[in-house]
Amino acid sequence: MYTALQLAAKYLRYYRTASNGKGHGVHSPFVFDFIKNVLRDKTRYKDYASVEALRKKLLSRKDSIEIEDFGAGSTTLITRKRAVKDVAATSLKPKKYAQLLYRIAKRYNCNSVVELGTSFGITTSYLAAAGAENVTSFEGSPAIAAIAKEQFKASHLQNVKVLLGNMDDTIPRFVKDAPPQDLFFLDGNHRKEPTLLYFEQLLTLAKPNSIFIIDDIHWSEGMEEAWGLLKSHKAVTLSLDLFFIGILFVDPSFLVKQSFTIRF
Repeated sequence: MYTALQLAAKYLRYYRTASNGKGHGVHSPFVFDFIKNVLRDKTRYKDYASVEALRKKLLSRKDSIEIEDFGAGSTTLITRKRAVKDVAATSLKPKKYAQLLYRIAKRYNCNSVVELGTSFGITTSYLAAAGAENVTSFEGSPAIAAIAKEQFKASHLQNVKVLLGNMDDTIPRFVKDAPPQDLFFLDGNHRKEPTLLYFEQLLTLAKPNSIFIIDDIHWSEGMEEAWGLLKSHKAVTLSLDLFFIGILFVDPSFLVKQSFTIRF
């Protein structure tokens, strides 16, 4: 993975060269609408407060858990036994991006959602609260999944199902019988090969207007390579680079493949 200094330099370059975050100079009507009504939506949805209350509780928990990590691993936590508050502080998606996921799911009426990487269930809760009829979330660590389920119960979210185990095993089983899905959030393994593999597997469940959101696309050289390959994939018709996340659309109604880097 890149060092903090390398990542900061990359972010500065992104910020200087990205398209204006207000939509100026963007000639795609769809992307302009996305910027105006999703990226720049300042509405304080009531769901925000309830999910952030869960985050606050997690950040105050001093109890420890044993973690089994099948992904690329933590960059700052090296022991298997970790305090819940420390895991929450380093692994939960920041509010800015978690709420963006909520707005994407809400704006595009995503009724069925797949999430790779439940963590403690904060982004899962946002996606579930946005109006989805069902959210299927994949998690490798039993201890983390148990805490996530506590969050769902406390929030009375009955539309979430957690599939526990190594995603190399659980995803192939899931795609065999699952119906088509509207939204896919890949945050389960920040390495090139698994990211590409999981995308291909989940693509079999995509609808003509499905959305794929890839986390940490500039986290490492491997993830940048994966992002480049995903943008050029024959099924992808529109890609949006927001630096910390990338968004892919597989909508065939976009007759010309387009790619935008947008300041967010």
